[in-house]
Amino acid sequence: MKRSQFILALASLSIVGGSFFLRTTFSSTSEPKIITDTSRYKEIRNQLWSNKDEIKHFPNEIPTDAKDVHLAYSPEFLPAGSFFQIRLKEPPKKIEKLLSQYSISAKHKYKGGNTNDHINEPNGVPTTFFYTSDSHTESFPTTYEILVLNAEDKGRPGFKWNHGDSYGVAINSSASEIIYWSEKW
Repeated sequence: MKRSQFILALASLSIVGGSFFLRTTFSSTSEPKIITDTSRYKEIRNQLWSNKDEIKHFPNEIPTDAKDVHLAYSPEFLPAGSFFQIRLKEPPKKIEKLLSQYSISAKHKYKGGNTNDHINEPNGVPTTFFYTSDSHTESFPTTYEILVLNAEDKGRPGFKWNHGDSYGVAINSSASEIIYWSEKW
């Protein structure tokens, strides 16, 4: 009787231990971590983001006059894609100049919202979510102008925007903020 109890206890322990091992092994690799450490900005911009054309509008480094800097970077993880976003508070005159500059080169313009809203507008394209928001909101308030500098559909016929990329800026003149963003999926 003691031997059967020992075997039962050993089998139970093996099942519990094995399931714990499998859970920790697969859960740690199933989802990428979002990087928010602003000290890694140059590394992400210069080394980790693969297509430099998609981030050429980003500043080379965080400007010295920038305040309230927020960063969100999700490395490429199949099939989810990746995103890179940096939010900066800059002097009002500088924001005014940037808004003027990017408004001229923007291919698409939106007021507030997020990528799901924008793609569903007539001739709409995917943009981004508000990853660097102070709250858990996914959408930009209407005080933000989302300026799409480029959007490229890499889907196949019948699956428009199934894969692709887009990049641009979101500017809130009243808060004196600019968000540089790039997305690929």
